[in-house]
Amino acid sequence: MLSLTDIEQAAQRLQGHLLDTPCVASKTLSQITGAEIYLKFENLQYTASFKERGACNKLTLLSDDEKQRGVIAMSAGNHAQGVAYHAQRLGLRAVIVMPRFTPGVKVERTRGFGAEVVLHGDTLEEARAHAYALAEQQRLTFVHPYDDEAVAAGQGTVGLEMLRAVPELDTLVIAVGGGGLISGVATAAKALKPGIQVIGVQTSRFPAMYNAIKHTQLPQGTSTIAEGIAVGTPGKITQAIIAQKVDDLLLVDEGDIEQAVLMLLEIEKTLVEGAGAVGLAALLKYPERFAGQKVGLVLCGGNIDPMLLAAIIERGMVRAGRLARIKVSVRDVPGSLAHITAAVADAGANIDEVHHQRAFTMLSAQNVEVELVIQTRGRDHIEQVLAALRAAGFEAEEQH
Repeated sequence: MLSLTDIEQAAQRLQGHLLDTPCVASKTLSQITGAEIYLKFENLQYTASFKERGACNKLTLLSDDEKQRGVIAMSAGNHAQGVAYHAQRLGLRAVIVMPRFTPGVKVERTRGFGAEVVLHGDTLEEARAHAYALAEQQRLTFVHPYDDEAVAAGQGTVGLEMLRAVPELDTLVIAVGGGGLISGVATAAKALKPGIQVIGVQTSRFPAMYNAIKHTQLPQGTSTIAEGIAVGTPGKITQAIIAQKVDDLLLVDEGDIEQAVLMLLEIEKTLVEGAGAVGLAALLKYPERFAGQKVGLVLCGGNIDPMLLAAIIERGMVRAGRLARIKVSVRDVPGSLAHITAAVADAGANIDEVHHQRAFTMLSAQNVEVELVIQTRGRDHIEQVLAALRAAGFEAEEQH
C-alpha cells in the first residue's frame, strides 16, 4: 500500500517542475464558518489543477522503453492537461482520448500542450474503453487519472506541503471523485500527524465513493457543476486507502457548491471550478462539525467554463436579493410604464429587463402586467422598491 516514503520521493521528483502553492489563512471565511480556515491554492498551478502532480510523478517513473513508446490517458478535463503538459516537458508522445461532447476550449488547450487528441464516444466509459484499446494496439502506457499508486503519491504531495506550511492543522477537507487526491493526502497526513482528521467531500449527485465506503445505495445523477469529481466508479486502490485512513465522507448539494464558488470569487478574489469549491461547501453546510478547528481546504482546480461562471454569479445575485423580479399590474394607457420606471428609479434601483404581458394574464382587458428584473442592494431594498411602487398607486409583488 501507498506509504509516506512514496510521497516524499514523489515530492523530490516534482521539485522545480511544479509550484509549491500558497497555503494561507482566510480571516473572512473563518469568521463566516466559525472554523480557522487555511486555503491551499492548487488553482495556481500552470494547468490550474493539482492533477499535474500525479501525472508528473507517474511520467518520471516510466522505464526508458515506456518513455520511448509514449503514454495515453482518458480525460475530459484537468488530468488530460496535466498529462499532456508534463509529457511535452519530458519529450514524450501523449495521446489523450476525450468524449465527443468535450468543450472545444478543453480540446484546444490539451492540443496546445502538444498532445494528440482523439475524440471518441458519447460517455466517459466509451472513451475509456477506446483508450485501453489504443494503448494495446500502439503499446502506449495508460496513465489512469486516480487508480494508480504513482499518481496518488504525486497528489499526496499536496498534504506534505500543507502540513509543512501549517503544522497545527486539525482537519483536512478534500474533494473526492475517484479518490486519488484524498488517498495520497490522507496517507501523508496520517503518517506525519496521526491525530489529524481527514474528511472527504462528494457531490450528492455523484456519491460513488460515499456509497462504496458507507454501504449505501444513493442514486447517481447525470450532471453536476463539480464535473471534476463526477466519477461513477471509485478506484480500487484508492477505495482501500480511504476505508483505512479517511475519517468520514460528507455530501454537498449543487446550491452549496454554487455558493462556495461565489464566496471564493467575492471574498478571496480567486476563481475555482465546482470541484475546487466542495471543501468550502461542506464547511458552509455542516458548520457545527468543524467549529473551532484549524481546517485546511484544497482549492483543487480553477478550470471553470466562463458561461457556467456567469450563470453561477447571476443565480447568486438572485439568492442574495441583489437581482429581483417584480410584477406590476397597471392600466394599459400611455405613460403608465414611464410612471413605473420613475418610481423604481426614485427608489434607487436599476432596471435590467422589462417585459409587457397582455395576452397571458388573468387581469381585465384594460390592464397589463409589467414584469421587471431589477438590480438592488439586497432584500431590504427590494421591499423599499415595492413600497415606492405601491405608494405611486400600483399593485406590485416580488416573483420567486
